[in-house]
Amino acid sequence: MENYTYNSLTLQIEGLEITKTNKYTISIFLLSSYVFILIANVGIVILIWKERSLHQPMYLLFCNLSINDVMGNSALIPRVIADIHVSPSQRLIHYYDCLLQAFIAHMFGTNAHTVLMIMAFDRYVAICNPLRYSIIMNDKMVLKLTVSAWGVAFVLVGILLGLTIRLNRCRTLIRNSYCDNASLFKLSCENVFINNVYGLTFTVVLLSSSIGSIILTYSKITAACLTNKSKSLNSKALKTCSTHLCLYLIMLITGFIPITLHRFPQYTEYRKISAILFNVVPSSFNTVIYVLQSKEIHKCLLNIFHPK
Repeated sequence: MENYTYNSLTLQIEGLEITKTNKYTISIFLLSSYVFILIANVGIVILIWKERSLHQPMYLLFCNLSINDVMGNSALIPRVIADIHVSPSQRLIHYYDCLLQAFIAHMFGTNAHTVLMIMAFDRYVAICNPLRYSIIMNDKMVLKLTVSAWGVAFVLVGILLGLTIRLNRCRTLIRNSYCDNASLFKLSCENVFINNVYGLTFTVVLLSSSIGSIILTYSKITAACLTNKSKSLNSKALKTCSTHLCLYLIMLITGFIPITLHRFPQYTEYRKISAILFNVVPSSFNTVIYVLQSKEIHKCLLNIFHPK
């Protein structure tokens, strides 16, 4: 018979099941990725903040994505690396630290969608209403969009974890490589029907809103490009929108993999790894893709490293 420990404040994380020979390779990969994410994203935020020529809505909104990438990976990667180098019995975490990690992890995933949605709106205004762009996308609008993106994510994730906090816990093992909502409410022996319903509704609403807004936005942008035969407009649309769409597709594909693998218990380890890669892969590519596609950022970097 299984022994139950009710409402224990000390939890154990299952972590990744890897061999001694692989743990150093995985640790080096994760540490290198984390350092790159940290330097690249913090660097781009500082560059945009310091350079007046980059004080444009497109770049200011992108700062939200960089801040989100740093926040999400800082809460996850160092802990995962530390757990790799200790035995499973020593992978302990306080319940409130676990809640905080779960909150940040879900904020990271939700913000990735909401921030890319407001960036899509910015591209829509820039291409479909270029003459009114500076009027519509003023400082107040940028602030409103930013607060909306983070506020919606905060409320949705707050309710998600609020429903989990109310449950009594009878288990202590987090069956994942890090703390998330599903792993937390599975610690309970109570009825978690409401948690499952809200979690599924949360996912469906977020994904349908995100995908729907992107399809609608790009349909209108495509229509504007087809009706307006301006080569400069089409070139601008292709360059800026391809960057945004590339970021969105990377985030969407890496996000769908762990969601799909949740339905197949036999692939638990693959799900754990894919959940970590959902943080690492998009965060590593975001700044690289944006920097490569932006002439303004190129000029600023050249001025810093090769001053006249």
